[in-house]
Amino acid sequence: MTREYACLREQNFRLGNYSLVPIRDEDKYLIMKWRNEQIYHLRQQVQLTYQDQEKYFSDVISKLFDLNQPSQVLFSYLKDGECIGYGGLVHINWTDRNAEISFIMDTALESKEFEKNWLIYLTLLKRIAYQHLRLHKIYTYAFDLRPRLYDTLNKAGFIQEARLKEHCLFEEKYIDVVIHSALNDQV
Repeated sequence: MTREYACLREQNFRLGNYSLVPIRDEDKYLIMKWRNEQIYHLRQQVQLTYQDQEKYFSDVISKLFDLNQPSQVLFSYLKDGECIGYGGLVHINWTDRNAEISFIMDTALESKEFEKNWLIYLTLLKRIAYQHLRLHKIYTYAFDLRPRLYDTLNKAGFIQEARLKEHCLFEEKYIDVVIHSALNDQV
């Protein structure tokens, strides 16, 4: 089943053989698998179950498509039509026109294609955020556990806006949260 977001005129965003399409139901178990494998850097407290994922897709995801101002817009990230990640814009503040970036890729790609996939993903997501949703600012909120992410964000035109010292408890130790942002220079 192909779903479309009411808030977007265009639904498929391409860059070469990569694309972002409205989150597909068929990808939900892959997404669950990757989230469980990478729980250490997510704001997810427990391993997801099939029942959790079914409930989230039916109770939360399904309701987003008909809204003109949804709280999040989520996409399946595809390479040659195959899902290799997912993410989107979350915690969308329509009044202030900003949103947090969410992205997770196939765990197997993290070691060799991390930067490449993040850069492609951010290029596509900026197009959606700025040209289609007319947002002013997009940002990341990341536990200080993935230093490769910050270099990649800088290459994509993001700046470190804040470091929240000892903001989260992780494995019995307080860690920083790092926020990077990019402004829409087209408005």
